Amino acid sequence: MLTRWGLAALAPLLLQARGGAVEIQGATFFTNPPWRVELIAYYNTVWDPQPDYFFTLELPADAGAPLGGLTIQQTRGSDWWFPYYVERTSAFVGRPRAEGRKLPVTATFEQGIRRFQIRFDPPVAPGTTVTTVLKPWTNPDQADTYMFAVTAWPEGPNPSPAPLGYATLRIYSLFY
Repeated sequence: MLTRWGLAALAPLLLQARGGAVEIQGATFFTNPPWRVELIAYYNTVWDPQPDYFFTLELPADAGAPLGGLTIQQTRGSDWWFPYYVERTSAFVGRPRAEGRKLPVTATFEQGIRRFQIRFDPPVAPGTTVTTVLKPWTNPDQADTYMFAVTAWPEGPNPSPAPLGYATLRIYSLFY
């Protein structure tokens, strides 16, 4: 049990609300982070041309901070070289086939480590379902289960990441 003196000793570590974001010792955190990501692809055979990969997450209303960005990194799959149209990365409020307003994003892609960095400007408000769309040139050339580690970043100074887990994409052969 914390006494009055123990609480006073912890005062520098306590949460501060600044502009809607929660900070601890100068780092921004989600108080209730999103906890999962869903990946939907409507075209899932090898070499399908210009598919869309929809990554959807729900930012809780009590998240404590807006969503500033996402990191999406391929961690598994046979094909490590299929290219993306990075400049066509997009986002919207809602889910695939139930799209709401578009959200402005900037995206970068590091081919060597297969990692996207996506930034929302302005950040996404708590209580929003957001879908980010990645657009490869084609699906991978090899059938396999492809996995993507997804991390959410709160908006604010020195953001602390919230890992959302793995999104799974199954690519099938045309000849099975």
